[in-house]
Amino acid sequence: MSSGVVIILTAVAVIVVVAVVLGMFVVRRGGHGLRRRFGPEYERTVAEHNGDVKAAEKDLDERVRRYGNLKVLPPTAEVRGRYSAEWARVQEEFVDSPTRAVADAEALLGRLAQERGFPDGSSEEQLAALSVHHPQHLDGYRRIRGVAEGADGRRASTEELRETLVQAHEFFVVLSGERRGQKAGGPAGRSGRHASRGGMRHHDIARGSQS
Repeated sequence: MSSGVVIILTAVAVIVVVAVVLGMFVVRRGGHGLRRRFGPEYERTVAEHNGDVKAAEKDLDERVRRYGNLKVLPPTAEVRGRYSAEWARVQEEFVDSPTRAVADAEALLGRLAQERGFPDGSSEEQLAALSVHHPQHLDGYRRIRGVAEGADGRRASTEELRETLVQAHEFFVVLSGERRGQKAGGPAGRSGRHASRGGMRHHDIARGSQS
């Protein structure tokens, strides 16, 4: 074998190795980016795909591609006021009818999301779009949807319904724009969530858990 052929084969081998290493770096970097962007939603999606990270990241990449540039309308003062009043009525309703209050809260969140520009609330498409824009706060909406629809096939206790509504309120605060100028998952967001949770405890909903 001539020296020229050896040099060519060596160069090709080096190129292949470099391409593989760069490919692994890009995949790893992309995975870290998705993990940072989606937070708890990343782990939930991996679990949903039975631990298949590649399948989960493909799912998340597709969501970003489809909904990353979705035109989400900022909540106006009129929208915030209207939905805040509706949420207050839901909390009052909880005292006498916890199950109905949770169902009404779930429907309210679906309407609010749709009014902000997200897909219709009756479809999984809305959850996918919300996961791109509000991944840090989506657990509350997922939970209240599951409880309202009776996904686990059992009747939730009053305390479980109260906790569900409290968690959903955290998502409502973000979606309605009551807490503006704060990034999801940041220090201010965490303190804000504690504040909103405390506020719920002092509301009539706390009395509902005793009924």
